Amino acid sequence: MLDPMSSADTLAPETPTPKPPRLVLDGVLAFPPNRDTMGGTAYWVQEEAGNILVDCPAWDAANRAFVEARGGVRWLVLTHRGAIAQAPAIQRDLHCEIVIQEQEAYLLPDLSPTTFQTALELSPLSRVLWTSGHSPGSACLYHQRHGGILFTGRHLLPNREGDPVPLRVSKTFHWPRQLRSIATLQATFSPETLQWICPGANTGFLRGKRAIDRAYERLSQLDLEALRWMPPGL
Repeated sequence: MLDPMSSADTLAPETPTPKPPRLVLDGVLAFPPNRDTMGGTAYWVQEEAGNILVDCPAWDAANRAFVEARGGVRWLVLTHRGAIAQAPAIQRDLHCEIVIQEQEAYLLPDLSPTTFQTALELSPLSRVLWTSGHSPGSACLYHQRHGGILFTGRHLLPNREGDPVPLRVSKTFHWPRQLRSIATLQATFSPETLQWICPGANTGFLRGKRAIDRAYERLSQLDLEALRWMPPGL
């Protein structure tokens, strides 16, 4: 008769090893999707003026150690209200400055975040831009290295072909305003100043690529008038 205590079925399951952040571009790393932000992707950006965290990764011991080993974070930039998640714990552990558009700062009443209206320059290389629509305070981080990188949160996400598109969902705050925000980005950048988009979700549609290349070319091809009549999805 088998000893039931020796059966493999009685052994506690091993805790899966967390996946480490992946290199996107030199000085830019992407964390695995965070279930607390509905599968959102957070990024760590190396900056001489102080490193930047774009949205909240899962705040576990491994990710904390990873960030601290690389000099920590000066700014935590929240691209929309759905990315707040573990922001209080991240600020407590890293003593970083939280940056959020002024219309969504009320969601962080005890943290004294840094707010902005239309734009905020963090350093000579990085600035935050208000791109309202997905949520009232939706924003993007622009970083000048590598020909220009735009961290878009959920303002622009890859579709199944890997192209950056706005997604109209049932919880979209203001669809026409989101399209106007895209028009502003089209007018602000050029092929020389915007080479890459790092989206805040749907990164599986990039099929092994770490970012959307030819970013301005693809952004400029969006037909905003046709998109205006797109019905909302789920």
